[in-house]
Amino acid sequence: MSNSVQMPALGESVTEGTVTRWLKSVGEEIEVDEPLLEVSTDKVDTEIPSPYAGVLEKILADEDDVVEVGGDLAYVGDGSGSDSADSDSADSDSADTGDDQAAAEEEPSEAAEEAEPAAAEETEEASSGSADDSTSEAPATSGSEGEGTEITMPALGESVTEGTVTRWLKDVGEEVEVDEPLLEVSTDKVDTEVPSPVAGTVQAHLAEEDDTVEVGEPLARVGSGAPASSDSGSSDSAPAEEAASEQPEEEEAATEEAPAEEATSEEAPAEGAPVGGQPEAGAESAQAEAEAQAEPSKQDTAAPEAPKSSETKPESSGSSNAAADTVGENAAYVTPLVRRLAREEGVDLSTITGTGVGGRIRKQDVVAAASNRGADSSGSAAPATGGSKAPFKLEIPEEAAKLRGTTEKASRIRQTIAKRMTESLEVSAQLTQVIEVDMSRVVKLRKANKEAFQSKHGSKLTYLPFFGKAIVEALKQHPKVNAQYDLDSQEITYFDREHLAVAVDTPRGLLVPVIKDAGDLSIAELSKSIDDVADRTRNNKIMPDELSGGTFTITNIGSVGALFDTPIINQPQMGILGTGTIVRRPIVVKTEDGEESIAIRDMVYLPLTYNHQLVDGADAGRFLQTIKARLEEGNFEADLDL
Repeated sequence: MSNSVQMPALGESVTEGTVTRWLKSVGEEIEVDEPLLEVSTDKVDTEIPSPYAGVLEKILADEDDVVEVGGDLAYVGDGSGSDSADSDSADSDSADTGDDQAAAEEEPSEAAEEAEPAAAEETEEASSGSADDSTSEAPATSGSEGEGTEITMPALGESVTEGTVTRWLKDVGEEVEVDEPLLEVSTDKVDTEVPSPVAGTVQAHLAEEDDTVEVGEPLARVGSGAPASSDSGSSDSAPAEEAASEQPEEEEAATEEAPAEEATSEEAPAEGAPVGGQPEAGAESAQAEAEAQAEPSKQDTAAPEAPKSSETKPESSGSSNAAADTVGENAAYVTPLVRRLAREEGVDLSTITGTGVGGRIRKQDVVAAASNRGADSSGSAAPATGGSKAPFKLEIPEEAAKLRGTTEKASRIRQTIAKRMTESLEVSAQLTQVIEVDMSRVVKLRKANKEAFQSKHGSKLTYLPFFGKAIVEALKQHPKVNAQYDLDSQEITYFDREHLAVAVDTPRGLLVPVIKDAGDLSIAELSKSIDDVADRTRNNKIMPDELSGGTFTITNIGSVGALFDTPIINQPQMGILGTGTIVRRPIVVKTEDGEESIAIRDMVYLPLTYNHQLVDGADAGRFLQTIKARLEEGNFEADLDL
């Protein structure tokens, strides 16, 4: 038995991939989800895992060949499917080779004519206790009738051991085709979609979004939702009655669950089973029928309406044909994003002519169709759309309204802030240097431990203690930044303690309480200290001596969504560091083998304003690089004191 390995969908707009390297040679054994080859696309360079276990019998695409999504890459089987065997199987009886996709593609009409005799022959063999072909088909049948097939996290790189689920593209109860994207995952090397190796109904999500799953661990369960042997349920009324008379009574009940005519028109060519004679029966569920009606993209490609009997019979001879019909032509492949957008906009995909490669429907086509429909509709649709949203109304807070058009004397604190900020700029040579830091490891660590942290320490685990810890450690390594320069005496004082000042926004204005000996504190202790001084500062309970004596200041400009700022130094300190908001966005990263790839990362800007009278640009750069390295390493577990 041979199974075709096809080019999976590797992105929402990716239509083809280039074979860069085969990781297995013809004749070598391969396991399920073991990397088979490397491909390169416009979006990503990644490894393609094998959806089957067995022997690599034939390579259909050489290195540097460009293969469209759904195109055949190789045959994986039990080792008997050599080149000569493939050609012989194309001429042999399809009853003996119902699982051979190559034969099914070369002789579709012959397979269609002989599908029913083959099914009858297999039924007789099963009833007589023959352990021939029915033995190999039993696992697929039991998997469909029982819990379904578990989809595991594939190997997405030679050194990648785990991946994070970023988004599910299929909900529980939705139908999924072979090689149709099931979910999106993110790893240290690549962000990509994971295609389903089997067709059927998504029965369960075994991992939630943002969960980290090791390679080989289960992600979801996909099954048929009905006995796989009820293949007659997807044919029209007459063949359904003939097949029912040949099958056991318990299979007749499954056939009655869905009208045969609906199953044929909605799902027949797309819902093939991985093993010949064992088609998936997901179309028999009421939910699948409802989705098929709501998603016209599934019927787009059923262009030539061949006789129903000819549609049904090739399905019995093997699911590889069905998978090829679904994704073999670019026009047939519609991404989940496009389907979802069409559903939201109420656009019938069957009425759209795609502008993508080979006529594939793109997101832009759906948007254009929705716009044209809105412009063409004269009365009903346009008012509904335009009238659904009320005009914007500006609401001015009561306190802001009271201040409009008034004049008042500045408060004592505001006078002090104004005076000291102006003096700071006058007495020091200030400039700002900004560095970009990947906070992905810290974000993951915080998410995994924030509940346990709050339960033990009684305070929320924010990002500020992580920044504070990295800063006080860097101050120990860069004495110039933790120093004071006296212009009058021309003396430099290097401090042996790190007193971290924290800018706090209060209704009265910006105040900067100081955490003494912050360099001796863990993240847990820093978190408690920051919460304490911030709370007492806002409630006017902070003592005057706690608002002075700092050697370096940190200000959380990200709390109001700012990316970066140019903060002013709190004199007589040598620097102040701002922490911008953490933004999740795509960046170029280097893989372990030195190649470049695009990945989604949690990024932050850290602007450092420093006094150039003592600290040079290179000093500031080295100080920031030390902070960057500490944060990107993310090794703070011990400092959480859990």
